[in-house]
Formats: sequence, C-alpha cells, structure tokens
Amino acid sequence: MIILERATRGVRQADLGRFAGRAQKLAGIPGTVDVLIADNRRLRALNRRFRGKNAPTDVLSFPHAAGGDIAISAEIALENAGRYRHSPAAELKILILHGMLHLAGHDHEHDDGQMARIEARLRAQLKLPSSLISRAHPDRGVRREQRPASKKQAHNGRAR
Repeated sequence: MIILERATRGVRQADLGRFAGRAQKLAGIPGTVDVLIADNRRLRALNRRFRGKNAPTDVLSFPHAAGGDIAISAEIALENAGRYRHSPAAELKILILHGMLHLAGHDHEHDDGQMARIEARLRAQLKLPSSLISRAHPDRGVRREQRPASKKQAHNGRAR
C-alpha cells in the first residue's frame, strides 16, 4: 500500500502502487510492504527514533517477518528529481526499489558492491534512471556533479 501524506504533482498513487508490487516481487520480498511518502519533518523524526540521526533522509526501510515498511521524503525526492533531471515519479520509484532491496536484507554500506550490482540490474530492467547507491557513494564511479549537494540529501539506508 502507498500512503501519500505529501501529495506530489505528477505522481499517481495507483502508479506507485503497481510499481511497488513489481519491485517487491523482483526483490523477492514475501508478505506485505507499505510505503509512506511524507515530509522531511516525518522522516527526521523516524530517522532520529530508529537510527539516532537527527536529520531527514531520503528513504528508510523497516523489515519485518511479513514484509516491511518503507518511508520516503517527498521533499528530498523532489529536490533530487530536479537535480538529476528526471520526474518526481521516477525518483520515488528509485527510492522504492532501493528500500525494497534493504527489506530483502541488502546493505550497500557493508556488502562490497553486491547491492549496487543488483540495484543496477533491476533499475535497467525497470527502466529507471541513475542508481541511488552510485549517487550516495562517490567512490563507486559517480561523477562529481551527480553527488548530493548536502548531507540532508545523502542516503541513510536501512533502519534496524
């Protein structure tokens, strides 16, 4: 289920729901996955509560036995869509896919590039633009102009 707490122009809840179902299947996640698209205030509160970081982040994933939950900042998604020159809907899909891979147990901060390779393959299969991992980790071959401009926009990953 997609929960749009923050509506975004050009983004349809039904389209994101269909995409989330497809990404969930490709990531191999059983059960139910709910996706919350909210503002930075909500993501900051979640990030502080579950990761001890008092800053908003683009995507958080909360795995559980019967699937999981994903929280996405609509504000950061809009900023990144403009920065990387693609639609807000494409950016939200990138974040949904990334969150799904975290729900599947992948952790790009500690896996020597395995999640990045899987994400790149699925991104191509789903016809999505630039990988979130390649943007967040400049040491993995990302050009300087593609890097996030501030820590607020840097990816913070999986909540435990």
